[in-house]
Formats: sequence, C-alpha cells, structure tokens
Amino acid sequence: MKLICKLCGQTLNQPIMKSKNLCLIGLLLFIASYVMFSQGSQFSHAQKPIDYAHWSNLIGAVLLLSFNYVFSKNKLHTIASVVTAIGVIAHIGLCTIDFIMWSFGSDDVSRTALLNHLYSTPSIVYPFIIIGPSMLFVGLSLHAWNFIKKHTLPALMVILGAPAVGISYFILNNGNLMLLSCFIFCLGLGLLLYRNTNTKVLM
Repeated sequence: MKLICKLCGQTLNQPIMKSKNLCLIGLLLFIASYVMFSQGSQFSHAQKPIDYAHWSNLIGAVLLLSFNYVFSKNKLHTIASVVTAIGVIAHIGLCTIDFIMWSFGSDDVSRTALLNHLYSTPSIVYPFIIIGPSMLFVGLSLHAWNFIKKHTLPALMVILGAPAVGISYFILNNGNLMLLSCFIFCLGLGLLLYRNTNTKVLM
C-alpha cells in the first residue's frame, strides 16, 4: 500500500517538476535577455543573424507562465495567474514590435518614424508597450506576495525588484541598474520556486 501511495505521489509530482524546470529555464533566458538589453539599443539593432535579445526575452516570458502551475492555489493565486497571463500576451506583442524595429538595421530614420507612429496609436502603445508588458512583473509579484510571511526575503526581492526594473529603464535610463533589478527579481522567484514546499502560504 505504501509503495502504491509513493508511486502515485511521484506521478503527481512529475508535472510540477516539469513546470519548475520550465520556470527555471524561463528565468535564465529572461536574465540573458536583460544582459543584452543593458548593452544599449545599438547593440540590439546590430545583432545578426537574428535578434537574440528579444528572442530570449520572448521565450523566457512565455516559459514564466509556468509559475501559474507551481504555486499553491488560493484566491490571490487566481488573480496573479490571470495578470501573469495578460503580461505574457503583452510581451509577445512587444517582442513582435521589437523584431520589426530590429529589422530596420542601421536605418534609424525609418525606425524612429515607426516608433512615433506606434506612440500616436493608443490602442497599441498602452497594451503592448507601456502598460501590458509590466503586467508580467505585477502578476509574478502577486504570486510572491503569497509567501511574504514565511519567505519574506525572496518575496520582497520579487516585489521590489519588479518596479525597480521599470524605474531604472523608463525613468533613470540606466541599463546596469535595470540588469541588477532584473537579476534580483529573478533570483527571488528562483528562491521561491525551490523553497521548502511544506511551508504554508498566505491564505
């Protein structure tokens, strides 16, 4: 009987372990993309034969959706999962726009013209550039809030690291600080991912 229970437990844990592995790969790709982003726009536009930075960011963001399946479920988890999914969809749109920007190569005039056109189109700029992509960070931060009592440090790393990424990029225009903020954010998620699973979350 014990053997049967053990085997059943292992079977149930297999999807969770697979999701954890996908989360970890997503975090590594996400950090890798920010390493390249921190080098500046000229570096991104000069990549050949593909836009490695945004492909890493795109794949990483999609894999981060796996965090919706590895944490204990409660009301906050449901909200966080929806917000995270919205953020992933927005990231796909943002990366698609960035792929087009990259395709201009050294043609900064055409790139600027397209960017000005996008920023004058609210139905694109808000959901896919300004607000939408940040929902990925908000959703993952909500997941982290579930552990604020029992795993305070890694939860705070996620919750504080998320806005720091946006502030360092949009306000301070500091690539190194953006990279550091992303690293702290991802490290916090990694620590929560491999936390003691016997610890109860905030209900």
